[in-house]
Amino acid sequence: MAAAAAAAAAAAAYANLKLHVTPEKFYVEACDDGADDVLAIDRVSTEVTLTVKKDVPPSAVTRPIYGILGTIRLVAGTYLIVITKKKKVGEIFSHAIWKATDFDILSYKKTMLHLTDIQLQDNKVFLSMLNHVLSVDGFYFSTTYDLTHTLQRLANTSPEFQEMSLLERADPRFVWNGHLLREFAAQPEIHRFATPVMHGFITMHSCSINGKCFDWLLISRRSCFRAGVRYYVRGIDSEGHAANFIETEQIVHYKGSKASFVQTRGSIPFFWSQRPNLKYKPKPQISKSVNHMDGFQRHFDSQIISYGKQMIVNLVNQKGSEKPLEQTFAKMVANMANGMVRYVAFDFHKECSRMRWDRLQILMDQLAEQQDEFSYFLVDSDGKIVTQQEGIFRSNCMDCLDRTNVIQSLLARRSLQAQLQRLGILHVGQRIEEQADFEKIYKNAWADNANACAKQYAGTGALKTDYTRTGKRTQWGLIMDGWNSLIRYYKNNFSDGFRQDAIDLFLGNYSVDEVEPASPLHVQKDWKFLALPIIMVVAFSMCIICLLMAGDTWTETMAYVFFWGSASSGTFAIILYNGKDFVDAPKLVQKEKMD
Repeated sequence: MAAAAAAAAAAAAYANLKLHVTPEKFYVEACDDGADDVLAIDRVSTEVTLTVKKDVPPSAVTRPIYGILGTIRLVAGTYLIVITKKKKVGEIFSHAIWKATDFDILSYKKTMLHLTDIQLQDNKVFLSMLNHVLSVDGFYFSTTYDLTHTLQRLANTSPEFQEMSLLERADPRFVWNGHLLREFAAQPEIHRFATPVMHGFITMHSCSINGKCFDWLLISRRSCFRAGVRYYVRGIDSEGHAANFIETEQIVHYKGSKASFVQTRGSIPFFWSQRPNLKYKPKPQISKSVNHMDGFQRHFDSQIISYGKQMIVNLVNQKGSEKPLEQTFAKMVANMANGMVRYVAFDFHKECSRMRWDRLQILMDQLAEQQDEFSYFLVDSDGKIVTQQEGIFRSNCMDCLDRTNVIQSLLARRSLQAQLQRLGILHVGQRIEEQADFEKIYKNAWADNANACAKQYAGTGALKTDYTRTGKRTQWGLIMDGWNSLIRYYKNNFSDGFRQDAIDLFLGNYSVDEVEPASPLHVQKDWKFLALPIIMVVAFSMCIICLLMAGDTWTETMAYVFFWGSASSGTFAIILYNGKDFVDAPKLVQKEKMD
């Protein structure tokens, strides 16, 4: 036991740090009990070395920090990103879990005099991109616990794995600062200064049912592979990584026993796109020039290795523009002919139209036998594994947000019912729905999870959260859905290019080249980009003026109104036809996600 504790301590990252800044170096001092390590970062050579506390100059400017996010190279040189504020979320098995709430980006260079005006402007834009990513809520970390793995994965590891640093052992899919820590990863002796950070959602609650107290947790881990925003990142890449892939784990901890149920969500896993074009709902396009089965096969091969059997729950519409996606998905599963992968399609909008939300039970009944077969992970208070989760539900809709979250919350509730009964918290015949206090916690947590995932991908809170929170659809909920849909429309068309560029820069999909002659940020806009909106606004204004200031005759007035009205609507039609030229498109990365 003592050996295990020593190994865990060695694997932990430093929790208490001080940053000392001098003109020549950054010194990061470990302030944990018994620690004498100091990380010295040379601001000129960028060399990172290990030293001791006595080497820190007394003249250094000192402040506390809570973690090193990593380093990144921009036009002005290298920058150090540190966590400056944190908020405690709670504890998992006595390990503190933190949300990073503020960051600082520190330049290695002491002056910007070596840059031209254009370079200064570009550097400013890149810094604003980093600040944008860091401003999106949902960065979590722990210095003593591996947040990137499920309980089941952690329970099936070797002693050697337990001795690894958090950075070495973390699941790379869920380490959002993996690119920023690449130089730290190459030097094992400084791993304790590196804190892997995940992006997503975590909530923890101490609950009581029948006088029995237990901890209930919900963790959603966003994948950093094929990450991005709603309309610019759809489908999969050539490696089989799906857009908006999220692993969600529900955990119960009671008297030393731990139970876990894991689900995933991710974009429909073949090559398709849905570029914004000013229309409210752009038509999805399935690529005709690639072999879909290669990426599709890779996706499910990796999913089976990670999770076992796959139960696909496809919630898209089975008519209209979404119909070809459903048909192609079903056909590809059939052609793959893998007994580990099963498929169910449920037209969520059709089945639940006119507020018939009770019809979701049709799907739950359809999946019940499969869910009982998959089971859940359970380990008793002695550390003995009682049951393992043998398979996973992989749910999707178009965005893998609103419809998906509703279904995931229902599947998780059914699993939780079985777990709480097995642990003796619920009596025979009792149901979670009857426990009013816990039911409120449960529904609100899943609605908060929906909002977090939606803000990170679509830029607004989720739709349909009134159902998740209350169990029924409300008129106010419909109004809020309409408002969020309008905000989504604006962001998807007029600010998502910048958001996508910011994510690509942060994750290392784009690297800044200091000597690059032409920056991709400077894209010349076509003449019509400026001219047509001006013509449309002027024509519409003239149409209104003609209506308000009538001419000598009614015929003359109508002629003017007709002329300017036609000019306005004609220009609008041209803008809509050339919609892709008027939206905010990404500038940095032109690869598969842009096909």
